[in-house]
Amino acid sequence: MNVNANVNKPVGVPGVARPAEPAYIIRSDDEAIEIAHKLAAEFVKGASKRDRERIWPAAELDAFSQSGLWSINVPQEFGGPDVSYATLGKVVEIISEADPSIGQVSQNHLGVVAAIRTVSDPAQQKLLFGEVLKGTRFGNAFSEFGSKRAADFETKFTDHGDHVVVNGRKFYSSGALLAHKVPIVALDDQGRAWYAIADRNAPGLTVIDDWSSFGQRTTLSGTVILDNVKVDKAWLVPGYKGYERPTADGAIFQVIQVAVDNGIASAAIKETIDFVRTKSRPWVDSGLDHAWDDPYTIQAIGSLKIRLHAAQALLEKAGQAIDRAVAEPNAETVAEAQIITAEAKVLSTEIAIEATNKLFELAGTRSTLAEHNLDRHWRNARTHTLHDPVRWKYSILGKYYLNGEKPPLHAWS
Repeated sequence: MNVNANVNKPVGVPGVARPAEPAYIIRSDDEAIEIAHKLAAEFVKGASKRDRERIWPAAELDAFSQSGLWSINVPQEFGGPDVSYATLGKVVEIISEADPSIGQVSQNHLGVVAAIRTVSDPAQQKLLFGEVLKGTRFGNAFSEFGSKRAADFETKFTDHGDHVVVNGRKFYSSGALLAHKVPIVALDDQGRAWYAIADRNAPGLTVIDDWSSFGQRTTLSGTVILDNVKVDKAWLVPGYKGYERPTADGAIFQVIQVAVDNGIASAAIKETIDFVRTKSRPWVDSGLDHAWDDPYTIQAIGSLKIRLHAAQALLEKAGQAIDRAVAEPNAETVAEAQIITAEAKVLSTEIAIEATNKLFELAGTRSTLAEHNLDRHWRNARTHTLHDPVRWKYSILGKYYLNGEKPPLHAWS
């Protein structure tokens, strides 16, 4: 019986070593953008192969976090760059254009850093921000597969004096496979949600490589099993406090989603232009010698670019609104940040789906050949844009503008 139990026991993936050297600390917004472009130029080279063969971006993730871009929203008083959230959004967009799986992996880390800024006391901030500045990567163990709603959690912890013990099961755990620390959303005995930030190799914490989605295939997601996982209380972050009163925490999580979708759309449009310019044939009835002279294709490319630029402009505007809400959090500044971010989320979702679909329409049948792997853009867009339904963003926006109703306070708003 013991043998059979061992056979059926889920097999986890060992964690990765911490970096040997401290991460670089970025000095300005401009430097953050410059470094993002340099990394993206390298990440894009293997993006298609990583998607096709589901190769983990281990080296790329090390380069990304060691570059300093994973600490860009650490406050200056703790030694961080504290760049604008408009800059942070642009950084994630640039990386996501090269490889949106890598861009998405950074999302929960950056969101947790923001939450620590909002809810932790100074001693905890000093400890946790210090780790982030060294290059420590946070993964996530937030969502659960079997709960009734995404915001419902069954994972709980019990108090044991100087530490807590966590039990539960998670899914959609982007970044957990190659994280150094895993923030776990767990409920206390009052039903309040905390981030219990556990060591990746903590006894009882098992990360399973079972992510089977057709898109965002290398986000290092999967199942996380929590079996009496011990977490020191110094690493227990009261995340619920970020939603008891108006804060920008939800908008920050959301604006990074916007950036990923914008990156996917931008990559798809570039691929479309390149294919039309180098491989597509003109339509038989056009009388043209080159596909790039097709007036319908010209019109469609212009339309896609307009919509992408609108989504990018709203991403920047949302980042600026988030900056105001972080500096002065109140009902009005937070609602403004949420609303502009919701507008950006609508446009980023729609342009990501449209651009990745139009790629094949404009490039033609040969663009569907497996050798090009261009379907990865559509698969990535369709998968990532499902994080929260845009139809509900329209509802939030309509209620706000028509009836003055402020958006709800949670990580999806």
